[in-house]
Amino acid sequence: MDKVVNLAKRRGLVFSGSEIYGGLANSYDFGPLGVELKNNIKKLWWRMFVQERSDVVGLDSGIILSAKVWERSGHLKNFNDELVECKSCHERYKAGDLKKKVCPSCGKDEFTKTRAFNTMFKTNLGPVATPTQSPPYQGGEEEGVVYLRPETAQGIFVDFKTVQETSRQRVPFGIAQIGKVFRNEITPGNFIFRTREFEQMEIEYFVREENWKKHFDEWESEMKRWIEAVGIDKKRVKYVDVPDSERAHYSKKTIDIEFEFPFGQSELYGLAYRTDFDLKAHGLDYRDPATGDRFVPHVIEPSLGVERTVLAVLLSCYDEVAGGRTTTTAAAKEKEIVLRLPRSIAPIKAAVLPLSKKKELTEAARAIRDKLAKRFMTDYDETGSIGRRYRRQDEVGTPFCITVDFDTLNDNQVTIRERDTMEQKRLGIEEVEDYLLANL
Repeated sequence: MDKVVNLAKRRGLVFSGSEIYGGLANSYDFGPLGVELKNNIKKLWWRMFVQERSDVVGLDSGIILSAKVWERSGHLKNFNDELVECKSCHERYKAGDLKKKVCPSCGKDEFTKTRAFNTMFKTNLGPVATPTQSPPYQGGEEEGVVYLRPETAQGIFVDFKTVQETSRQRVPFGIAQIGKVFRNEITPGNFIFRTREFEQMEIEYFVREENWKKHFDEWESEMKRWIEAVGIDKKRVKYVDVPDSERAHYSKKTIDIEFEFPFGQSELYGLAYRTDFDLKAHGLDYRDPATGDRFVPHVIEPSLGVERTVLAVLLSCYDEVAGGRTTTTAAAKEKEIVLRLPRSIAPIKAAVLPLSKKKELTEAARAIRDKLAKRFMTDYDETGSIGRRYRRQDEVGTPFCITVDFDTLNDNQVTIRERDTMEQKRLGIEEVEDYLLANL
């Protein structure tokens, strides 16, 4: 875990937020390479589950919704964690996280009684704040109290009717959304595993009640397909049926898809059968245009966190190789980091490297980079030995390095090196773009 965290910070993937002011606890920013990785993961998910499917459409709903949404959905009453406080050092924890009933901070074993802690962020709409109210909140927007959404799902549910009618979809169909959510976690931690601000990739798939099991199984298979496509190590993934006592208030069946993180096996994704709870709570139904039947659809929900995906991908793809991948003698004594990311999500697709800083080489290399940049995220690097530059690209997962050498000036060919096999081949400059298109 430390190696991945150090790599993430050193190479501008992920680092602490507000760092120049001492940082903000459990707040992280995604740097130049991190935002590319994150965006590529979201693009892959969108392509697989929206673009390539005729039965799923997209949505981008608001982060701030009417307070009545959360009242009707049951979040104000039920979206709680059990909080305990150490009587000695006053650190607060989720009751369920204290496996040994001992304070991780001071080692004492005396705690307060558990109490419910609603994890939604409350704020005010408009310039005037209202007195603090305790959930369940019964007022409306006129009082100014609103909440930052703790899930993207409710935005989908309240827009169900409009989306269904305008897209002319028929049950079974799904609505997909990627967006920020906020949870006032009691004990965030483990790098980007649990934070108070994060992104979800969620689908609400609407079905007839009698067909829910079939669709549930289909979406479990789809999530397995996703895990393989995004590069998560399947051997470290476990599928756990959540018992009745631990399921969310809206769920009749939930599978937690867990991953073996260095800090223990923990939830990566969730697949829930939400029944008709949500649409019924909002007073919404569906009329089948073919039969005229009117009913409340049931819902299958595959829910995936973006940040947890990034972490599982980094842990799965991180590799260390004994020296010898490069030609330098010094490198042969070291371990080289190789991030074996799937090509579809690699932050940089190709790096263009002139063999030396001589003007004629750098000008030719920059011209190649500028042309490729119209189609691919590329990098240009002329600093250090060619071996060291290869290593820099290997450790951020760049699939291809394109070397411009002195022969290039005569034969208009470059050398392309592949990250994992280290195979090299000569290609004409005009062939490079088609080669990358065929292999990315």
